[in-house]
Amino acid sequence: MAVKFAGTMNAINRGLETTKPTKGADMVEDWEAALVDIDTSGAKGILRDLASLRKQLERDEPDADRVHALLHRLGAATTKIADKADSSQEKLKALGEALTEAGEDSPEEEEDTAAAAAPKRARKKN
Repeated sequence: MAVKFAGTMNAINRGLETTKPTKGADMVEDWEAALVDIDTSGAKGILRDLASLRKQLERDEPDADRVHALLHRLGAATTKIADKADSSQEKLKALGEALTEAGEDSPEEEEDTAAAAAPKRARKKN
């Protein structure tokens, strides 16, 4: 999971606007695969928002307002769930804070429950 942290943090540090949407969608798929079997309170909401974000990034013209709202919500949820992680708590907190900062709060943003029911990439079996 350290590689996912590094790739995501690098994209945030460079500026998400410089990251191609298709690359962002690939990163989201990796996070979906990493989280699909996590049974921690809040993980399902994160998966739901990741799926919504991936769907936006796969569009020809992503809705920037929706993307910013999803990033903010993902950041807040990631920060909240970090204390429950077995390891990488500090990295998760830093990621959550960076996502929150990269996003924009939008309380009226709706959850995409259909996207959450079908993560694109399943967890890889070892």
